[in-house]
Amino acid sequence: MHTRETLVEDIRRLGVAKDDILLVHSSMKAIGEVDGGADTVLDALTEAVCDGMLILPTHTWSVMSNEYPIYDPEKEPACVGILPNLFRKREGVMRSLHPTHSVAAYSKNQKLLQEFISGEEQFSTPCPRQGCYGKLYDLNAKVLMLGVGLNRYTYLHGVEEWFGIEERLEKEALSLQIKLPSGELLPVSMHKHFKPNNISVSEYYIKMEKPFVQAGALKKGRIGDAQSMLLLARQTADITTEYLRKDKDIFLSHNPL
Repeated sequence: MHTRETLVEDIRRLGVAKDDILLVHSSMKAIGEVDGGADTVLDALTEAVCDGMLILPTHTWSVMSNEYPIYDPEKEPACVGILPNLFRKREGVMRSLHPTHSVAAYSKNQKLLQEFISGEEQFSTPCPRQGCYGKLYDLNAKVLMLGVGLNRYTYLHGVEEWFGIEERLEKEALSLQIKLPSGELLPVSMHKHFKPNNISVSEYYIKMEKPFVQAGALKKGRIGDAQSMLLLARQTADITTEYLRKDKDIFLSHNPL
């Protein structure tokens, strides 16, 4: 059975440092049996970056629509698993105001935390360059794929968006509302991700594994029972951008790079 101590050791062995800015995509099931369950996993992740910042996606893209338009960050469940839903309720954790692609974050550095999560209500796309996913680049963050593959690497949606690939976003925007801490409802427009020819482009993100590894931007290891990957956000964005410059449609097929 895995414990908090053994999980922290596994996380450290993969290359996570105490002062890292760390985003975690996760599968609790993949980790295996843990003494204390999901809360122990969150304790281990928090300890691993005790002098940095821990971030988990708390996306709500699967439910937000013109028929279900109100995003309440205090109450709306995340659609991306057990760990994000437990994490967002923890003391000291703050959740961003993005209505479809919010994140929750924790740091002892309150200034860093506030600056990171602030401002997401201003934008109309899922992963804007000035939003949390873009700030991962600026902060030279790391991304831990804990028991999940590169098809869950939301950050690459951001890279495509920043590169300006128009076919990745719905032309017609949703009319949504964000419930602010004051209780006021803020109206916003939001363009959701678009599937060109009904293709889920993220399924083809896996083809970036080899160039990431060759560049030293991806390291593989095991955390608990979970096959995991640690990625360098800035480097993986730069590498992907170079490939998009050669062919903006690399994620529309299985064709090799």
